[in-house]
Amino acid sequence: MVDKLEQRSFLILLAVVTALFLFLLKPFFAPILWACIIAVLFHPLQIRLERWWGPRPNLTALTTLLACVVLVVIPVLLLLTSFVQQGVDLYQRLDSGELRPGQYLDQVRAAFPMIQELLERFDINTDRLRESAAAAAMTASRLIAQNAFAVGQSTFEFVLKLALMLYVAFFLLRDGRRLIEELVHALPLGDERERLLFRKFSEVTRATVKGNLLVAMAQGALGGIIFWILGLPAALLWGVVMAVLSLIPAVGAGLVWLPAAIYLYAIGEWVSATVLIAYGLIVIGLADNILRPILVGRDTKLPDWMVLLSTLGGLALFGINGFVVGPLIAVVFIAFWQIFSKEFNQKESNSKKTDEVEESNSSEPEPPAPEPESHS
Repeated sequence: MVDKLEQRSFLILLAVVTALFLFLLKPFFAPILWACIIAVLFHPLQIRLERWWGPRPNLTALTTLLACVVLVVIPVLLLLTSFVQQGVDLYQRLDSGELRPGQYLDQVRAAFPMIQELLERFDINTDRLRESAAAAAMTASRLIAQNAFAVGQSTFEFVLKLALMLYVAFFLLRDGRRLIEELVHALPLGDERERLLFRKFSEVTRATVKGNLLVAMAQGALGGIIFWILGLPAALLWGVVMAVLSLIPAVGAGLVWLPAAIYLYAIGEWVSATVLIAYGLIVIGLADNILRPILVGRDTKLPDWMVLLSTLGGLALFGINGFVVGPLIAVVFIAFWQIFSKEFNQKESNSKKTDEVEESNSSEPEPPAPEPESHS
């Protein structure tokens, strides 16, 4: 009785201390998350370096981290800087009245009377829609400008989180396999189950980041290129917007290039509008279907409806990090239920087989007793 009380008390204290430690790490959730993602994504490169150089954990981890900085971190920082600059420029042009989104909507409405009739049939007030479009454009550009100012004011905090991410990523690259083995040994879920869950985490992290993020970057780059070729303003800004929208399933970059094509038709740019629609359908639209199987494969693909719900839920709860966290939670949910279903059905089938064997043994007729031998 005393041993059970001590064990329960220890488990309660263990849960409380673990919760406090996780709460302590809450302000650094994003750097730690992306450090884990870097360790998972660049682990194959680290293995290849270990084959070339032998067991040199510090050197291979540092080289892998430098490759990550050169290939990923620096290009993303340059892209974000250009994106913020164009966003601030767009806000200034909207604020000064140089750009008027409501005027563009009026041009589309005048060029396509059928759109006006369709909106009136559904009882949609076009004047209110015009004001809402102008207000939305102003709000979005103001948000970009305010965030740019906030980033400038909190540069030290941003640099600190970036350094923390790279620091944690180095130790995860160096000691990650040992940490996983210690977790497998410590967690009371069964070694096979824990290895399956860690494997699912690794697969879905690669599928979500390497697949969704690279496909989104490809679609955004393709969209920005065609906007630049056609002479549309703020090509880089709209390319980044298309990349962000491509992260959300069933939405995609069409929310940007399709209205742009309609506007080009409205102002009489028929050739440019037709080129943009054909390019959007053929090049941008097919990029997902061609690149995703190459980058990810189909083994870890979640159902489309679950990807949509988990991504939207993750974005609502965790912000921009939610496009990774949401599908991870969904795949862990599926993995737990798969383990439960497999083991429960296996136990149930084994018990049924045992019952059938016992019933068959009980239903078999007893062999006749041997006749007594007659001694003549």
